[in-house]
Amino acid sequence: MSNKSASTKKTANTEEGETRRDFMVLTASALTAVGAGSFIWPFVSSMNPAADVLALSSTEVDLSAIAVGQSITVKWRGKPVFIRHRTAQEIKEAEAVAMDDLPDPQTDEERIVDGKTEWLVMVGICTHLGCVPLGEAGDFGGWFCPCHGSHYDTAGRIRKGPAPTNMAIPDYTYLNDTRIKIG
Repeated sequence: MSNKSASTKKTANTEEGETRRDFMVLTASALTAVGAGSFIWPFVSSMNPAADVLALSSTEVDLSAIAVGQSITVKWRGKPVFIRHRTAQEIKEAEAVAMDDLPDPQTDEERIVDGKTEWLVMVGICTHLGCVPLGEAGDFGGWFCPCHGSHYDTAGRIRKGPAPTNMAIPDYTYLNDTRIKIG
């Protein structure tokens, strides 16, 4: 009888040990998951856009104060946006450029809103490495990026230098003849 009671006792201890071991593994796993989550959450949360950028998801600009031949820079989504009231000569020069002369062929008409040829609105960031070009400079009278020597024409198209593409045109609409909404 002693053998039978010993084997019953051994089975009870084994079952109790397995239950205890299962509980410990489950507890350790849960604590590990909570610890990993508390470590990863701030990292993932930091990738969300900042509140000041979200607040600038769209912006309205009054064009009435911009004289012919003048440019202004506004901030949109944390980026500079160049708004240029182009002269008749600048428009004529931009329209006369042969597409074969452009590394990133795009007509002047593709870069403006129909009927508003005098207004050029574009993101003021060089497409090479993200610098901010200088206005009314360079070999083509448009913009010049002094960091690496990219030259843009009066329509913001790359003409010379390492930049691979034209300066970007943001989404914008005319609210009336003197007001636009970017974004």
